[in-house]
Amino acid sequence: MTPDHKLGQPPSFLQGVKAVIFASWLNLLLVCIPISWSLYLALPKTSTHDTITFIFAFLAIIPLAKLLAFATDELSMRVGQTLAGLLNATLGNAVELIVAIIALVQCELQVVQSSLVGSILSNLLLVLGMCFFAGGTRFSEQGFGVSATQLNSSLLIISVIAILLPAAFHFTAGDQIEDPKEGRDILAVSHGAAIILLFIYGCYLVFQLFSHKELYGDEKGDAFKSTRYVKKDKKAKVQPSAAASESAQPLTPKEGGGIVTTRPLDLESNRTLSVHEEAHEEVHEEDEVEKPSMSVTLTVVLLVVVTVLVAVTAEFLVRSIDGLTASGHISKEFVGVILLPIVGNAAEHVTAVTVSVKDKLTLSLGVAVGSSIQIALFVIPFIVTLGWIIGKPLTLLFDPFESIVMFLSVIVVNYVVQDGKSNWLEGMLLMCLYVILAVVFWYYPGIFESLSEVMPFNQLLTCLLLITGVSISEQLAQGCTN
Repeated sequence: MTPDHKLGQPPSFLQGVKAVIFASWLNLLLVCIPISWSLYLALPKTSTHDTITFIFAFLAIIPLAKLLAFATDELSMRVGQTLAGLLNATLGNAVELIVAIIALVQCELQVVQSSLVGSILSNLLLVLGMCFFAGGTRFSEQGFGVSATQLNSSLLIISVIAILLPAAFHFTAGDQIEDPKEGRDILAVSHGAAIILLFIYGCYLVFQLFSHKELYGDEKGDAFKSTRYVKKDKKAKVQPSAAASESAQPLTPKEGGGIVTTRPLDLESNRTLSVHEEAHEEVHEEDEVEKPSMSVTLTVVLLVVVTVLVAVTAEFLVRSIDGLTASGHISKEFVGVILLPIVGNAAEHVTAVTVSVKDKLTLSLGVAVGSSIQIALFVIPFIVTLGWIIGKPLTLLFDPFESIVMFLSVIVVNYVVQDGKSNWLEGMLLMCLYVILAVVFWYYPGIFESLSEVMPFNQLLTCLLLITGVSISEQLAQGCTN
């Protein structure tokens, strides 16, 4: 709970409001909030009108996510770096959680699953890739704690395995079990796995915040020290010739016989000066006083107001997805896996990239990878459990292609971070992989659309099969249509 820097006096209420208004140029997009609300409430429900509503609601959530990140940074300033990363990941995932809950209530189960998988992919590939790339523009190599990172990778792999197991169960035993019974079995497996994943996440919080919190700090001994690029100095280039001319001078005789050769000390003196300059910079950063932009009260009020605005806007956004995808120009897969996560991860994106440039890569990993862990170990099992409570048959049986892509992405990130160092090329590779996935999902129709006749069990994922195994017509009449 101890802040990393000394804090100045918080500003007055009016100064805090002014800081919120001028926090970012993205606040200009706040005008899209009343426009999207008006369009949804006033226009009749057609494909064209829903597309327009989706666009304005999409643009409206972007500045809200930025304000959420701004308020989160103000809270993080008052706590240590470990808890700051957890706060950024938690509040940054508020948009995804709200969108997922609204989609679950409306029984848009395909959107729920796609958006959660897309959030993990966006954090692991896009956000983390941009952190490595942005930090690599200032540092030749940046270091972070290897132990904590490898532990996070293990947690991600465990969560992905829990998502892959229901699919393996279906493809292995699906032909031997009737659809109603298989539906009940996979729902039971999903509910049990969700409870266990929530327990694992609780243990992870205790591990991170209490028993082994030193693993997640920059002062951890296994963290590689970041190195800056070597500056090309013209004087340094002249040094060797000066040394050669000096060595060509007559040698000085030594008393008692022998000679004395004089070594030029310019290079070593320059090295000593550079070391002192770096040490001075580090001491200056430690003594730097951070001044909050808002008081704690205004920060909490901003968080509450933004969360309410996000909830209402996200509901209009989700309700307009069907009209957007009805034309066939864009699929629900692309909307859920690519578009919605980009909006929802805007808060983590801005925060993680900003601190990576300041050589706080451990905090960047805590935001990017920590956010992915939170979605995999908390948000997904929480949504499954919530669906269990409200009677929506949401399972951990995700689209097989999405599950495979997520598993391969986790493996790639594990290989990238295993050495405890990063550079701009690794960041570029992660971002390019995300662009490749975006292109693939643009053309991928989704198993729900292309395999509905071949695999009737997928009706479970579209709310066409009740846990009790009643008929499809009864489900349509009383299940997800209410």
